[in-house]
Amino acid sequence: MIAAMELRHLRYFTVLAEELHFGHAAARLHMAQPPLSQRIRDLERELGVRLFDRTRHKVRLTEAGALLLEHARPVLQSAEAAHEAMRRIRPGESGVLRAGVPPDTVPATLRTLVAEFTREAPDALIDLQEMTTDEQLAALREGLLDAGMVRHPCDTAGLECGPIARRALGVVLPVDHEQAGAGTVDLRDLNGQPLVIFPRAMAPRLYDHVLSVCGSAGFRPGAIRHARNPHFSNGLVLAGRGVHLNERPHSGPPEGLCWRPLADTPLSWQTSTVWAPRRRHPMIDVFSEAATAGLAAAGHLTGAEGSPL
Repeated sequence: MIAAMELRHLRYFTVLAEELHFGHAAARLHMAQPPLSQRIRDLERELGVRLFDRTRHKVRLTEAGALLLEHARPVLQSAEAAHEAMRRIRPGESGVLRAGVPPDTVPATLRTLVAEFTREAPDALIDLQEMTTDEQLAALREGLLDAGMVRHPCDTAGLECGPIARRALGVVLPVDHEQAGAGTVDLRDLNGQPLVIFPRAMAPRLYDHVLSVCGSAGFRPGAIRHARNPHFSNGLVLAGRGVHLNERPHSGPPEGLCWRPLADTPLSWQTSTVWAPRRRHPMIDVFSEAATAGLAAAGHLTGAEGSPL
């Protein structure tokens, strides 16, 4: 019998038990007194007990009513806690925005992104998750993320993107490499050397794009070695196992390595925010603006300057 009770009936009962006055309880519940009286009678009929003793001038709880009140309050509190938890996982509304960022996102971008988001949405929380481009795209389509920050080119079919920010890539070399003293490095001058690059599964279209540009510029790697972690990439280069294409290190390259820009900037990281249209919410706009500010703080060109090459 108790399982059949509706939460709203328990709420009507609890408010009346606290007020012990039908008029006051009805006003608190924003309803008329006759419907409240009917709901209480329905609840008593369902439970088979009298919950209130009613006289013309007084309402008081019966023993059964007092016992039900002990059980009803925790139930209503749990229901409210569940409702609040569900409300907070929606973007905005003092909730949590779940957002993905690339694993190699630099600290300056994250610091600015979080600071800007917090300033614009102080009542919201942002849950940043380290995910590759393809992991983010899959999570967005499955509703596991509200927004992401991805590298282009990538498959954004069915998704919406914010403005693209661009940061030119250079080459990471050992300090004793023959090109280490060059002002700029032409990709063709690296022809035949091993290339250290992220695994294709992380961002297939970007991977293919990088190799295609290298090939067109005359750089056909003698071998390809994969590395997900920037430290591992630098370690392979330091060990003479290849060269690595990346943006200029903000704190300078590790000891034993140098970074040189590429001639004519043929390659760049092209990054934007992305989200599923059905989940569009003002907090996603806040995230997109904060992410763009974060990318700019790390040296990415935005607006017209950041358009894809």
